[in-house]
Amino acid sequence: MSALELQQKIIGKEILKDSPLFKEIHLVKQDNERLIMLLNAKYYSNEEVLQYLGRITGQTIDSSVKISQPFYTDFGKHITFGKDIFINQNVTFVDLGGITIEDQVLIGPGSRLITVNHLISPEKRRGIKVEAICIKKNAWLGANVTVLPGITIGENSIVAADSTVTKDVPDNVVVVGSPAKIVRKIEEDDET
Repeated sequence: MSALELQQKIIGKEILKDSPLFKEIHLVKQDNERLIMLLNAKYYSNEEVLQYLGRITGQTIDSSVKISQPFYTDFGKHITFGKDIFINQNVTFVDLGGITIEDQVLIGPGSRLITVNHLISPEKRRGIKVEAICIKKNAWLGANVTVLPGITIGENSIVAADSTVTKDVPDNVVVVGSPAKIVRKIEEDDET
């Protein structure tokens, strides 16, 4: 089964701990963990980092993408990178549900994009449910930002450092806090 087929099969569904699908996911995850350990074992040029990420994601990543090591992903196959992206060090992608990073996005150090939730029911708690994340063109996530499952960050928007995003962020705004709330709109001619 391809990564896209798997993603379409799991979005919005309960995946229980003892199911064949849960086991299949963890086989892919195990292979990805090996590649991530190799990627983060020593310094690599950006070109080499992108080659590793190409193996991890199964995609060709544009040479304009810049990623500082270390970089973390738990699944790896459900990340899509646009162009002219900068991802600072120690960013974690929990990407089983799918993470799309559009062109010109900036992601600060220590940020976490989480597409997986455990189930609420105590009897099913080891099971999971996934929802995709999308970071739209020219958005900027500050340091230590957490984006939760199912969230879209709007075009040109800014998420302030240490914020936790629990609901969609519209285009052209600044959000701050935990949970993140809109504090201002961004105008075309803003200097600050």
